[in-house]
Amino acid sequence: MNSLRAAWRLGRALVHACRGAAIIMLQFPRCDAAQREARVKDWSQEMLAVLGIRLELHGEPCAGGPMLLVANHISWLDILVMHAARYCRFVSKADVMQWPLIGTLATGGGTIYIERGSRRDALRVVHHVAESLARGDVVAVFPEGTTSDGVELLPFHANLIQAAVSANAPAQPVALSFIDTHTRALTLTPCYVGDDTLLGSVWRTLAGAPVTAVVRYGEPQRPLGRDRRAWAADLRCAVDQLRRS
Repeated sequence: MNSLRAAWRLGRALVHACRGAAIIMLQFPRCDAAQREARVKDWSQEMLAVLGIRLELHGEPCAGGPMLLVANHISWLDILVMHAARYCRFVSKADVMQWPLIGTLATGGGTIYIERGSRRDALRVVHHVAESLARGDVVAVFPEGTTSDGVELLPFHANLIQAAVSANAPAQPVALSFIDTHTRALTLTPCYVGDDTLLGSVWRTLAGAPVTAVVRYGEPQRPLGRDRRAWAADLRCAVDQLRRS
């Protein structure tokens, strides 16, 4: 029964993803920014429902930009979950742009791409994010730089925090976690770490016990003279406290 349920959900998810790509290609050219953001949020909420993932929010997401959302990174679900909670632009590895269907959805959602391992490209992206914040955008980053199991929080890289320092924009700590819907215990089912494959993680999530995605928003912070490293360390502490609340 679990396999049948997973296959049914996966098929519906592919149909919904194709619908999202059609919206991007056919509707987005006629939409203003606010309409596109609303469509991304609605589509993301609908996709979570298709996948059987519940969404639980704590705290207050920012009403508008400029804002740098600083979150921990656990799963392929993270971007979908954060979009469903509050639209934002993401910084993601450039490889995603070439992924079939997913790349179209990510690009349509306003993703800012970065070439991992390239210092020159990292500087370009920091400048791009700073410009986006100066325009009043809400941009989300995962300073751990990779996914973790959600049990321990990895060190935060400070590079992208520089964008908020340069733009003198606030940053809001965001803690993500996944729990078993029935027992409320932390679950590792949606994790995408180590030797996990994307398809394997997706299938495990769809076939497993019902999952609730929990998003906790902290109080926004201003740079207040801190350099990127000091601020990254303080934001990491704030995210860690949210995770434990």
